[in-house]
Amino acid sequence: MKEIGEKLKSARESIGVSIEEVAEDLKLRPSQIENIESGNSEAFKDMFYLKYFIRDYAKYLGLNKEDLVDEFNEYLFDYTSRLSLDDIKRAKKTKSENKKIKSPYTIERKSKVSIIMFGIYVLVVLLVIITLYFLFTLNKDDDDNFVEGTVITDSK
Repeated sequence: MKEIGEKLKSARESIGVSIEEVAEDLKLRPSQIENIESGNSEAFKDMFYLKYFIRDYAKYLGLNKEDLVDEFNEYLFDYTSRLSLDDIKRAKKTKSENKKIKSPYTIERKSKVSIIMFGIYVLVVLLVIITLYFLFTLNKDDDDNFVEGTVITDSK
């Protein structure tokens, strides 16, 4: 990773572009450019994005982006292949213990659906109660106006 950063830094310096100019043009922070140039991959949360930052930076500087991406892929392979067997076993054990995988991209619709359905049930019950109330009061008013089959009317 350090070699990639050195190539990028020397190319940037040879064309006389500052870190701030690169950061502004690529819509990155100057600290990200500095971390790429120093080979500090630990400063990036996601290696996937780092790969594309390197690709875009190489393209910006007029370097062969495919060569640098291939070099980064080799670095990434070497980096990930250094995992110990104990780490792999621990990861498998943790995965088997947590049967439900939690992800920010996982949508649990069950709870939302049950809340919505509960609301619908409450509305239906309220509508039925209101309807029965009005029917009962209208029927009661009609019964009060009838006396043995005749209608009582107010006479003035």
